[in-house]
Amino acid sequence: MSKADTSAAKMPKTAGGRGLIGLLLVAVPVGLLAWLIIFPIFNALWRTMVVDGGVSVETYAFFFTDAYSLRNLWLTIWVTAVCAALLMAICLPIALYLRFAKSRVAAVVQGLALFPLFVPSVILAYALIRTIGPNGAVDILLVNMGLPKIVSPYLTPWGPVIGLVWDNIPLTVLLLVAGLGGVSDNAVEAARDAGAGKIAVFRHVIIPQIGNSVLVVLSFTVLGIFSAFTFPYVLGGASPEMMGPFMQRTFGQLFDTRMAMTQAVITFAICAVFGAFYVRSIARGQKERR
Repeated sequence: MSKADTSAAKMPKTAGGRGLIGLLLVAVPVGLLAWLIIFPIFNALWRTMVVDGGVSVETYAFFFTDAYSLRNLWLTIWVTAVCAALLMAICLPIALYLRFAKSRVAAVVQGLALFPLFVPSVILAYALIRTIGPNGAVDILLVNMGLPKIVSPYLTPWGPVIGLVWDNIPLTVLLLVAGLGGVSDNAVEAARDAGAGKIAVFRHVIIPQIGNSVLVVLSFTVLGIFSAFTFPYVLGGASPEMMGPFMQRTFGQLFDTRMAMTQAVITFAICAVFGAFYVRSIARGQKERR
């Protein structure tokens, strides 16, 4: 038997071994995913819909007919949409600057942008209260200058918006900079040599190449903000409230476990749509790179 025939005979066994190793490597994370996420989801769905051996959608019907629950859901959607828009408006210029800047100032800008990444959310919330809250640093400064007091966003829907935007800036900047890393310098220089201005380069060269990264950023932003708890609980108003504090209060203060699980299932169903959107974006990006 020749050497080529020997290699060909060994190939199926080697491929099968690699396939088995691959399955073993993914078995642990898939098992944890099934145990910690998938099982609780189906368990919650079962406990909210199966009562005394029969199927009931009573709690879901109550949620979608209860004005207070719908106001909380609408507030959560509103805060998520506003935060996503503000994050893109703030972080995209920063990411573009960090991608193409060559000066030392870029390192300072990067450090300031990533600073909230190393500070716990509750500390950021406390800092915002001491800064823009009633009788905070900004208020004291304005009063000493003879100016009127500010209308503090603390305990209003804008309080969580400010905190969540600040807290999510590092991740958004990092994802956008990573996406911009795939933009070719040669393509940008070629467009400039052809007479394209900055807006034309951004619109016709950069945006088409980072479209997938923008979709990933929006998916991550929606998933993170929709289920946020700390900032809505500390900085937000008592009524209406976002879904995170709403679920916690229903479970911890009203002791209504079934209704709290119903709220959690509805929250998960909305987040699952954006999760599927994220997976689709990743799969499409991998397909384009092949």
